[in-house]
This record gives sequence, structure tokens and C-alpha cells, in this order.
Amino acid sequence: MRNIPYGEANFRKLRLENNLYIDKTRFIELLENRHIKRGIFLRPRRFGKSLWISTLWHYYDEYYKDDFEVLYGDLYIGKNPTKLRNSYKILFLEFSGIETENIAGIRHRFNVKIKNAIEKFLERYNFPQNKIRKIENMELAEDILDEFLNITASEKVYLLIDEYDHFANAVLAESMDRFLEIVGKGGFVRTFYEVIKTGAMLGVFDRIFITGVTPITMDSLSSGFNIAENISLDKNFNEMCGFTQAEVDYFLKETVFKICKNIDREKIRDDIKNFYNGYLFSPQGGQKVYNATLINYFLKKFDFEECQYPFQMLDSNIATDYKNLMALFAIGDREKNYEVLEEFVVEGETTGRIKDRYELDHGFDRDDFLTLLFCLGFISIKERFGRRYKFEIPNYVIRQLYFDYFRYELDKRARLKLDSRQLEDGLYELGVKGKIEGFVQELGRVVKHLSNRDFMKFEEKHFKAIVLTLLSYLDVYFIRSESEINNKYPDIMLLRRSPYEADLKYEYLFELKWARKGEFELKKKEGMKQVKMYLELPDLKENQDLKAYVLVGSKEGVEAIEAG
Repeated sequence: MRNIPYGEANFRKLRLENNLYIDKTRFIELLENRHIKRGIFLRPRRFGKSLWISTLWHYYDEYYKDDFEVLYGDLYIGKNPTKLRNSYKILFLEFSGIETENIAGIRHRFNVKIKNAIEKFLERYNFPQNKIRKIENMELAEDILDEFLNITASEKVYLLIDEYDHFANAVLAESMDRFLEIVGKGGFVRTFYEVIKTGAMLGVFDRIFITGVTPITMDSLSSGFNIAENISLDKNFNEMCGFTQAEVDYFLKETVFKICKNIDREKIRDDIKNFYNGYLFSPQGGQKVYNATLINYFLKKFDFEECQYPFQMLDSNIATDYKNLMALFAIGDREKNYEVLEEFVVEGETTGRIKDRYELDHGFDRDDFLTLLFCLGFISIKERFGRRYKFEIPNYVIRQLYFDYFRYELDKRARLKLDSRQLEDGLYELGVKGKIEGFVQELGRVVKHLSNRDFMKFEEKHFKAIVLTLLSYLDVYFIRSESEINNKYPDIMLLRRSPYEADLKYEYLFELKWARKGEFELKKKEGMKQVKMYLELPDLKENQDLKAYVLVGSKEGVEAIEAG
């Protein structure tokens, strides 16, 4: 079996070290045929952008001309080479690892990044030592780049920038004022991109390709750098990063299916789809794609001896990346943003528009926030209605991150210290022993505290958000909210998932009701009527391991009524 390329972003190493590889090189030809000389391509973190930059680098760099056949010979672009192959000197810049504690420190690390990259360029292509020494004695990034343009005035350079917004997003999450100071008018980042624009106009930067996560930084730079074409929403490039279903099937065929002959192939395909698929980046349509790094993580951690799934389906590295990006949820009106997130957790979807640019000086509205969630990978396009879209949470690992966020918010907003040990004990009893009392007791404590703090505004949707958030501690189940079963929509389903099936005694169905004063019996009857209807559905009727409850919440707490 070939190696799983988990975490490998160097195209040369990936190709020379017997790794599995999905051929995306047809997009090189497409970029040239579409005459995209200065492209911006945005995708969520860990989606394969750095590998794509490396693919472009090795294809266009004159330095790798003699390696063309071994690197590309059996790929699409090797069989259909373009006239520009191996015809450029490559200047590569990337902006990860810049600390954001203060502007002076950001400025210094930014300068160092640029200086190091340009010095490596000059050494790589054997420029005179006196030119390199001149760069060594300079400090400011814009001055260094300006001198670089003088040195390379007769050259043809391809500028590749990876993670252009990495540090700027971190700054924005901490301080809007600091962000605007470095990226806005007169800021050093903006000044730097003005010099890049000059390099493009002079013909030194014959081609430019930039990757990042959000358009916020680039929009702030627009007057200084307005020469690039954003192809992020172009349907032709929807699948340039990430894996299609056919590509995932190929990986499975070469790994799991090759070794685990008796594994349930349809089940593993369905489970992987539930956890990792669901991203559609083009409003004009295309195939939904998987997060490529998460597929590689799954295969890397898969137990090929026992043919068992990883116990942890969400890569902790990716979880950390996304949790850091959650700090951007505070941009604009934090309360309104929270309501949007709550709507996704409770309803699973909402509608809005994708904005083509941000104007941070003029506020940050609901559609701005939805666009941010879309770019970060927290939501995806479900359907299109003219210029409006229905958005949904793309997959289960992202839903888990929402639950993590809501647990944090419960603690912060209500000054409520969740007793995680007691809650986890109650959930263990629920999952392994079929006993609900411990979970209901802790749920009731939380609901009583929150509803008494803000009872006039507390509704059933808030009750449901709390139930879902607390259930998410029990990560051995699929938690389904309003999922369709025979054209009906139970509030919450807990369904077994691999590799925990043998540990779990029951699956669960919960119907939720919120009762105001004097409504308890009425809500109880309504809930029981619905549950009994669900239990007669063909897909549920034969499930002998399914336990069904009505959970009635009120400002007095929570009561669970089992449907027998």
C-alpha cells in the first residue's frame, strides 16, 4: 500500500516518496487557458492550498526543468504540457507564524519574512553577492521589495503567496483598530501590496497566484492592490482543492478496501461523507467536495490490523485551527452573530447572500457574517434562489465545532460553570446503561439557571440549543437534529457510529417541548403524540434498541417522559 500523504504540502516530496496522489494538474492548464495571470484563491484552512502552491511552483520553476518527467510525466499536465512550463523564476512568500501581540512585533516579523524570501530567491538563481548584501542591509519590507524589482528588472518572475491573510485574521480577531492600522490606508501591509502592484505593471511579476482563507484583508487592500482576479467562487475551480466523491473512492480502493476485504464498503462511504463532505464553494454549482486533510487523517489513523475507524474522527490540529478562527465570530455585533450560529445549531440552515467584498469602515451586517462563515468553512451552499442562498453546516465535524463553541458560550454568557464530570457520568449512563436520569438532572440544572436569568426571552429553540450542546459531550453517537425520516423530522436522534457500536446499548429519539406556566400537561401530550407517530415510521418501527423520550423543559427544570 502506498503512503498516506497526511500533512505533506511539498509536491516534490509527495511525488518521489510513493504517496497516494490525486491529480489536480488539469487546473494548471485551465488557469492558463482562462488567462488568469493574477489569481486569488480562497479556501478554508487545511484544504490543500499549500500543496497546490507547491504544485504550481514545481511546474513553473525553471530550476526544476530537468525534473519535469519524473514529477509530472504520468499526470494530466505531463501529457498535456503548456508552453509556460519551467519558464519562470519563482518568488514564494507565506505569512504564517507571525506573532500578533503588538504592531511593532508584527511589523518586524513581516519584514523578516520578506527579507528571507528574497534573499533565498537571489541565492537560488545565482544573483551577484553584492545584490544580496544590499538586501541584507535593508529593513522595511516595501523597500526590500522595491530593490528586488530593480535587481530583477530584466527577469520574468512568478509570485506565489500562500496564506496571505494568516496573521491579519489573527489581528482582526483581537482588534479591529489594529487591523485597520496595518492593512488600511497608510498601513505597512497595504504599502507592501502597492509595491507588488508596481512589480506587476513593470512586468517583473508576470504572474501572481495568492491563497488565503477570507477576502477581508484583500478587500481592505483593494485600492493598493486591485489588479487580481478572485476565482474562489468560479464553478470551474470549485474542485481545485479538496476531494470529490470519485477521488475519495479512489483513496479507499487503494487503502481500506485493498486490505479490509470484508468491511462494509457502503457504510464506510456513508460515514466518511457524513463526517467530512458537504463543501460547495461555487454559487453556480459543481460537486460537493471533502476536506482533503481530514480524509488523509482518517486513513492515516485507520487501524488496518483490526479494520477499525479512528476513535477520534476530528483531527486535533484542524480543530485547533478552526477554534482559533472562531475568534472572528466577534467581528461586528457579537449578539447578532450568536443568533445566526444558534439558528444553524437548532435549525441546521438559514438563508442569506454571499458578499463580494467587505467594507469594514461601514459596519458588518448579517450577510457579511454569513459570508465570513462561508469562507471559513463553517457553512456551505445548500441551494440557490437568485442572489440568495440557503446555507447549511457542511458536515458532522464542523457541527461538533459549533457544539464546542456553544459550550464555551454557555459558560461565558451565563457565568455557569458546567460540571463536566457529572455531565459525562450522566451521558455514560445514558449511552452504556440506558439510564437517562443523570443527564436529565444536569440538563435541568443548566436550563433552570439560564431560563431564570432571561426567562422572558427563553423559547423552545434555546432549550433545544442547550440539549444539543450538552449531548455533544457524548461523542460516541451521531447527533441528528431535525433529520428526515420517512418525511418526518424528529427533534433529536442519537445514532450509533463506528467504532463504538459494541459499547452502546441503545439509540435514542428525543422530542423537545418548552412549557410556560400551566402548559406542562399540554406540552407533554403534544410531545407524546408526536413520538408515538415517529415510532410507527417504517425506518424506526423495527428498531428494538431505540428508546424514545419527550423532554419537557420549563423554568423549573426538565422532565423526561419515556414513550413505551
